[in-house]
Amino acid sequence: MVQKYQSPVRVYKYPFELIMAAYERRFPTCPLIPMFVGSDTVNEFKSEDGAIHVIERRCKLDVDAPRLLKKIAGVDYVYFVQKNSLNSRERTLHIEAYNETFSNRVIINEHCCYTGKEIIEYYLRQLEEEGITFVPRWTPPSIAPSSETSSSSCKKQAVSMAVVIPDAALKEGLSGDALSSPSAPEPVVGTPDDKLDADYIKRYLGDLTPLQESCLIRLRQWLQETHKGKIPKDEHILRFLRARDFNIDKAREIMCQSLTWRKQHQVDYILETWTPPQVLQDYYAGGWHHHDKDGRPLYVLRLGQMDTKGLVRALGEEALLRYVLSINEEGLRRCEENTKVFGRPISSWTCLVDLEGLNMRHLWRPGVKALLRIIEVVEANYPETLGRLLILRAPRVFPVLWTLVSPFIDDNTRRKFLIYAGNDYQGPGGLLDYIDKEIIPDFLSGECMCEVPEGGLVPKSLYRTAEELENEDLKLWTETIYQSASVFKGAPHEILIQIVDASSVITWDFDVCKGDIVFNIYHSKRSPQPPKKDSLGAHSITSPGGNNVQLIDKVWQLGRDYSMVESPLICKEGESVQGSHVTRWPGFYILQWKFHSMPACAASSLPRVDDVLASLQVSSHKCKVMYYTEVIGSEDFRGSMTSLESSHSGFSQLSAATTSSSQSHSSSMISRWRFC
Repeated sequence: MVQKYQSPVRVYKYPFELIMAAYERRFPTCPLIPMFVGSDTVNEFKSEDGAIHVIERRCKLDVDAPRLLKKIAGVDYVYFVQKNSLNSRERTLHIEAYNETFSNRVIINEHCCYTGKEIIEYYLRQLEEEGITFVPRWTPPSIAPSSETSSSSCKKQAVSMAVVIPDAALKEGLSGDALSSPSAPEPVVGTPDDKLDADYIKRYLGDLTPLQESCLIRLRQWLQETHKGKIPKDEHILRFLRARDFNIDKAREIMCQSLTWRKQHQVDYILETWTPPQVLQDYYAGGWHHHDKDGRPLYVLRLGQMDTKGLVRALGEEALLRYVLSINEEGLRRCEENTKVFGRPISSWTCLVDLEGLNMRHLWRPGVKALLRIIEVVEANYPETLGRLLILRAPRVFPVLWTLVSPFIDDNTRRKFLIYAGNDYQGPGGLLDYIDKEIIPDFLSGECMCEVPEGGLVPKSLYRTAEELENEDLKLWTETIYQSASVFKGAPHEILIQIVDASSVITWDFDVCKGDIVFNIYHSKRSPQPPKKDSLGAHSITSPGGNNVQLIDKVWQLGRDYSMVESPLICKEGESVQGSHVTRWPGFYILQWKFHSMPACAASSLPRVDDVLASLQVSSHKCKVMYYTEVIGSEDFRGSMTSLESSHSGFSQLSAATTSSSQSHSSSMISRWRFC
């Protein structure tokens, strides 16, 4: 529900609307329309420096209801108390309200917080209506500067000067260039740390409505609170918000899934660690080529000249997918570069697809299957990165291909497609509307030599057997250092680590992708039996979400056959945990992830809402973890996860900052944060 607010000197009516909603449920045949009668100031406070202004009022409302109904309810007027707190220093407005009427039956408390630009825009509109064009900005009490602080005081002086608001500023939507005064210095462009600065938004993010800006701030704040400071850049968050029409819940869900996927498959390092096979470099007819008229990076793909069947037969589906991912990662990098070059936000690229030569060979079923897989992965993890798709020289066979792939393309993405048949791209509304004449490729009758490979047929001598391709595909996607496992109620997942030298260091890094689990570490002098695969009480389970293995025999007793070497650690869904254990004895160590059951509520007490919701979430009795472990010598352990390969579990290179909280013990170190 959209919440409307008014200035601190006026009444905020929304709490009464909630009361009336409950009231109307009791009397559904009588619609109630509240009217503001008046208010009395109960309490008022102003700080000495004028930064904080708190005012509390008792408000009176009249309800347009039949007199008999009022008599039955026992009220003539409805009262509620509202407290407004304006903090000029932090540029925030807090509104708290609660009802007096019907408080013996129902209590409604509401707390709203408005920050920065939203308040400023509201007040500027009010001032414009009242003909006020000059507003003195709040400044802290003047303090005589010392020799050590004179330079910083000079900097603060520019910030604390009064602001003149010309009409142009109000019409331009509060842009930094429009806010100026004859005596004030040039406004300084905001930095990414100043999220309320209009210049920063205009420079790096583009035009945002107050609602869109609010969604961005709220989602980023949620990430800051749950990720301990490890958050993607605003541009990346904004892409997911735009992909879901600024629905925060939907954007948060797909963004967390994408970030988990990036981490699992090491996508952040693909440009530095993966080299495309020579076959791709020679026969993949695509490459980057300057930029379009809007400054977007331009990618040219000569799909009609590319032997998709030969590439799939020579490389396999996964190698093609990985190559497309590297193209998208390079596109993100080029967008950042062009943002700096052109001085305006560029968050997407343009793709030019030449279909001359497209025929039925391109509709080979495994090739279409690979194309659909690529579209699915790119749509899920690179939303709103395609600014425009220009499809040129579409042949008669193109409608067949379009019928196959269009259902897998998002509606927002589909609207960015421009399709030209034959030489239509050379006429009005064609290529020249989007690309400068000087950079149109030569194969499209342009003047610019294009270095994109011409493609051609892949020699059959490079084809590989289905078994070879399957092994290669498996190798590509098992290069990740992480493994997946499923944890069921009554069936924990366990891994065995054999330690020969005492004082070795066992390290771990795992994410709880679904459900809540308990993490344990045990030690045994004898090796557990390998997992059995019998029909009764199987010890090893394979599921789509990952393996499940139990090593501790049911007849083993804790304290006799094995011992606990670390206190159990309860890990909630979405947490990422890193830690280490310095071993004291040689032998066999068992790392265990066990299903965490909610504690039973006492018979004399009602269950809490949080407990009920949590029990609903884990009703499937299944959890999922993604983990990595490593054993290193104590002499190589520096006491920090940054010395381990598992530090690759960092959220993303899209993160603006990387921090983690940790707790150190005499024999172990554990750090954790939430990731989704």
